[in-house]
Amino acid sequence: MMAGQSDRWRAFLATAAFAFRSGIEALSHNSLRAALTSLGILFGVASVIAMLAIGRGAEQEIIAQMRLLGSNNIIVKPIVEQREEAAKQAGEKQPRRFSPGLTARDGHSIAAVIPEVESASGEVVLNTLITRQGRRRTGKIVGVDTAYFALLNLDVANGHLFNRAQIEEGKPVAIIGAGVKARFFTTEDPLGKSIKVGENWLTVVGVLADRPMSEQTAQRLGIRDANLDVYVPMTTMLLRYRDRTRVSARDIEQASREANVVVPGNEAEDADRVAERRNYHQLDRLIVRVKEANTVAPTAEVMRRMLERRHNSVIDFEIAVPEELLRQEQRTRSIFNMVLGAIASISLVVGGIGIMNIMLASILERIREIGVRRALGATQREILAQFLAEAVLISLAGGVAGIVLGAAISMGIEQLADIKTVVSGMSVFVAFGVSISVGLVFGILPAWRAARQDPVVCLRYE
Repeated sequence: MMAGQSDRWRAFLATAAFAFRSGIEALSHNSLRAALTSLGILFGVASVIAMLAIGRGAEQEIIAQMRLLGSNNIIVKPIVEQREEAAKQAGEKQPRRFSPGLTARDGHSIAAVIPEVESASGEVVLNTLITRQGRRRTGKIVGVDTAYFALLNLDVANGHLFNRAQIEEGKPVAIIGAGVKARFFTTEDPLGKSIKVGENWLTVVGVLADRPMSEQTAQRLGIRDANLDVYVPMTTMLLRYRDRTRVSARDIEQASREANVVVPGNEAEDADRVAERRNYHQLDRLIVRVKEANTVAPTAEVMRRMLERRHNSVIDFEIAVPEELLRQEQRTRSIFNMVLGAIASISLVVGGIGIMNIMLASILERIREIGVRRALGATQREILAQFLAEAVLISLAGGVAGIVLGAAISMGIEQLADIKTVVSGMSVFVAFGVSISVGLVFGILPAWRAARQDPVVCLRYE
């Protein structure tokens, strides 16, 4: 039984090999017509390759953005202009309610009360000057809790995170980004060295790992480039730099100086300065991580209600779930990929119809050849295999050229449109499968008609 099955396989392979050799010979006599016929398959497969490359690139970009924003994170941002939740009735005066703003206590309460919350960290950002050994440049100092680095997946390449004593006592220590290290510590190890940030000297205890990020990505996601920031403990920021919940003598002096200084012809104040003067929030952002992804949305709703009560029903904050925003972006790109897929499908159908048309015309041209082969002993199955092989070869040639063209289009899209594309081995495999399938589907009818021809009629055909 095994020997009989082996013989059948050998016969099948011999028939297939002969059919493909005959198909190659037949197509070589009409190479221009075969090339034109395969154009539809070429453009269809190129569209498939480009579509899959864009989809794969979008998937990797979404994963990279999720790493930048942190998985399962909820972002709370302050709103400077207060908005009352209840609508005011006509003629009724509503007293302005007091809100303490977004504070570090909000983060501690959320982490302590809501069981689904894994950790939380506040963030205070201050524009300042960074100075060392005659070099000076503008930068940002960021006050954070220790959990901040884990929440945003910031790895320390050299040194260590802030310890408990440095946090509790508000020590003048800092963790710098890779860009700050490259600019101010070009030839030396920054650990243990001092750097002046604003009016305070800080001792470097850690250096973050380099994390490249384009300016467009940073603006779209609403995040900063961590390579150019200096991070200090939250207590250090509130004690030594800025705490909006407290009014210091310096704040009074600065407000008096700004009120007394009048610039003729320039009554419009700087927008950032006005916003900063009106900002009463202690934190610039609060980042909360939830344990399970499926509890992010309900936890965000619980946080909203909790913060509303803590802020005396004043809606002076907004809650964003980065994962939902990225999922929405992914859905948008999926729709775009579906459109590309529809275009590719139309091209493949048109190309397949072209193959069918040419093969039907080829049968009429080769009637006598079919009759001679049948007279010499060729079976219907062998005639079917020959013409089907020709259709598959035309489609396969278009598929190979389409893969090359699709890869070139993908590279062009990435360079010109700034859209990440990835041509994977799976997409090449799919393109091969699609091209062979089109040849089989649209070549089976002409091949079947050729095999069903009467050999006597074929020999008498003029």
